[in-house]
Amino acid sequence: MFKYIVKRLLLSILILFGVSVIIYFLIRLMPSDYFEKQFSSQLASGAINMDDIIEIKKLYGLDDDSFMGIVKGYFSWLFKALSGDLGESFIYKRPVAEVISDKMWISFAISGIALIFEFIIAIPLGVSSAVKQYSIQDYLVTILVMVGISFPSFFFANILIKIFAVNLGWLPVSGQTDATIDASTISTFQYLFGNFKHLILPMVTLVVLSIGGMMRYTRTNTLEVLNADYIRTARAKGLSERKVIYKHAFRNTMIPLVTTFAGILPSLFGGAMIVEQVFGIEGIGNIAYNALKQGDIPFIMGYNMFLAILTIVGTLFSDIMYAVVDPRVKLGK
Repeated sequence: MFKYIVKRLLLSILILFGVSVIIYFLIRLMPSDYFEKQFSSQLASGAINMDDIIEIKKLYGLDDDSFMGIVKGYFSWLFKALSGDLGESFIYKRPVAEVISDKMWISFAISGIALIFEFIIAIPLGVSSAVKQYSIQDYLVTILVMVGISFPSFFFANILIKIFAVNLGWLPVSGQTDATIDASTISTFQYLFGNFKHLILPMVTLVVLSIGGMMRYTRTNTLEVLNADYIRTARAKGLSERKVIYKHAFRNTMIPLVTTFAGILPSLFGGAMIVEQVFGIEGIGNIAYNALKQGDIPFIMGYNMFLAILTIVGTLFSDIMYAVVDPRVKLGK
């Protein structure tokens, strides 16, 4: 196990290097230019000229768009990143690492709670639909799930806003804090609840649009397990259906689901760009989207490498958990 982990970590270094090269070159080739946008009014008025813009770009190593210039800029970024310096965000005027560490927790709170509800709802529904295959419940759940999968996130989010925020007025339309709440005059519970109300609709959106895939995946795996020989043997021995399903079938149903853990870490900390945009949540996904639109190269590089590291860690964790839940799997050298 130890040798396997070390080998995977060494391989991960090569993967991260390749990912960083690809991302940096793609970013440098983007038509969006932060400095030209930032100083567009001054350029139009004649207060500054392109030579001034080029001098500013030199400070960041972005003045040369030739192949060798991009290579030089990449290694300049790489050496700084290896020392822990991801640079300073152009639009947020703060160190990239500081912005990421500050904004990822609101995304983690929303995605984490949504993930818990996703597991609680999707897995039992999937198992139940498989056990009662072709029943009215199975058809009804399948139809509802497919409807949820088919909805674009921005469309479903706006439906929730229209119903629960605009028409009924139960929940806030957007934002993540209530400006009318004064923390010094109310209890801690009231303050937290007032802010939590802003996160309910985003979490509901993520849950409803996510349970479909996991439910169908669980249902398919359960059906496959229920047709196995050892399940028929367990039933032939006179075991109750409940014991057959939840003691023998359920654990083996979970084995393929472990592979989904590889994507959980990036989804938890990476934010949901569209949902955060619609609800005005200042999570990591929202600010990353704004940085991408404005060509904030330091932040885009830092954010994408952050996601790459989370993906690699999640994949390694998934492999290890696969061996834990399935004794037949041995992690080789």
